[in-house]
Amino acid sequence: MPAARLTLDPRFTVGAVHRRVFGSFVEHLGRCVYDGIYEPGHPAADSDGFRTDVLDLVRELGVSTIRYPGGNFVSGYRWEDGVGPRESRPRRLDLAWHSVETNQVGLHEFARWNDQVGSELMLAVNLGTRGVQEALDLLEYSNVRSGSALSDQRIADGTRDPFGVRMWCLGNEMDGPWQLGHRSAEDYGKLASQTAKAMRQLDPSVQLVVCGSSNSAMPTFGAWERTVLEHTYADVDYISCHAYYAEKDGDLAGFLASAVDMDHFIESVVATADHVKAVLRSEKTIDISFDEWNVWNQDRFHDEDQITDIEQWPYAPRLLEDVYSVADAVVVGSLLISLLKHADRVTSASLAQLVNVIAPIMTEPGGPAWRQTTFFPFALTSRLARGNALRVELESETYPTGKFGDVPVVDAVATHDPETGRTALFLVNRAIEGPVTVTVDAAALGGARVLETHTLTDGDPYAANTLAEPNRVVPGENKSALLEDGVLTVELPPVSWTAISLG
Repeated sequence: MPAARLTLDPRFTVGAVHRRVFGSFVEHLGRCVYDGIYEPGHPAADSDGFRTDVLDLVRELGVSTIRYPGGNFVSGYRWEDGVGPRESRPRRLDLAWHSVETNQVGLHEFARWNDQVGSELMLAVNLGTRGVQEALDLLEYSNVRSGSALSDQRIADGTRDPFGVRMWCLGNEMDGPWQLGHRSAEDYGKLASQTAKAMRQLDPSVQLVVCGSSNSAMPTFGAWERTVLEHTYADVDYISCHAYYAEKDGDLAGFLASAVDMDHFIESVVATADHVKAVLRSEKTIDISFDEWNVWNQDRFHDEDQITDIEQWPYAPRLLEDVYSVADAVVVGSLLISLLKHADRVTSASLAQLVNVIAPIMTEPGGPAWRQTTFFPFALTSRLARGNALRVELESETYPTGKFGDVPVVDAVATHDPETGRTALFLVNRAIEGPVTVTVDAAALGGARVLETHTLTDGDPYAANTLAEPNRVVPGENKSALLEDGVLTVELPPVSWTAISLG
């Protein structure tokens, strides 16, 4: 049986685990908002039209921050359409996803829903078809208490206290030719700098995210980050990363190693940001907001499936509704490991998206809501990962992949909370066939014991939860975990994700 070894020592830390790393993303896309979180005619709908069964699942998921309202959608969005009396709000054509936007959910409704979730609101401003003034208007409407035209309008629209939004995205994926208002790094960097300076002049407490590359395969990757940061380094706090992963051409082994790419992506952006820091002789460090990440089988969304007819603008169409497998969940768990391994620089992240659209939560109109397989590693990591991320010094056998070369069979990260003394260990076994035994030197934890174990696996790596079978895949206790004389041993089934809590 293959084996792996690692060491847990609270003295060797990567950095603090920031709660914002467990964020998510709600975009006006497909059925994420309409027929997802919002369905007024549903038996579980509240007075605002939001589904309380979905709300309960979002709370269980443990999302800390929710990025809103996009995404590609934001680059054509007029935020004013979503405030004021609902009956007076205009129906607009959303060019990003070729749909009708009714604006029945806007800033006030979403902020109230977000408060019920217990999450922080993270807003994106439109720098595609709009600019500095519109960003300032939204900031004034959102964050100024009273005494100005827009703050008083917010009060008249039904919300007396300011929304107090701290984190703002300066546009979305502006390097992408698919983006409304797409522009060069030079032009975007200048606009983002102007917008950031103006927003800070109004509210110095805002934290700003500048657009990095849409993905690391973009031909401008690296050069884009360098140019944009040369313009904005003094003005912003974060640069964004976006990445989606999927199994290609039946290469399950390569897919299970997707976190290798995420590691490289993060480290490349950190190196670029630190290069600009050195050139500018700055004392400030730019962090990463990995504000779009997930498994997304984009090959299922073909050009011929997209509606382009000027006479056809559907309402809440079923778009990008991936059904996630055990293998997908293992990859999601491994991507969370990657984020935690870089806790010193990745201090915000958003699983994209939250409901129905490439999401951990699915709904049926008028019917139930259920957890996809990817729900479980996110919810458990969000609950258990506290305190500091630890350097675990992993030794593992490797296996060959066509895309990444030889890759460790096991990947792992741990966290330790000095306040409670609890340690959490997260592991994946990428092997398609056969279990792996992991031995953990936990002597530095003193008299720790195993508090809880969770393993997500199945004899069929493509097993999934569906409307017909919503509980086909759930995590189970890993009874092999044994901690004796400071040594923890655990057996990891093939294609599996495991969390162990010690204390």
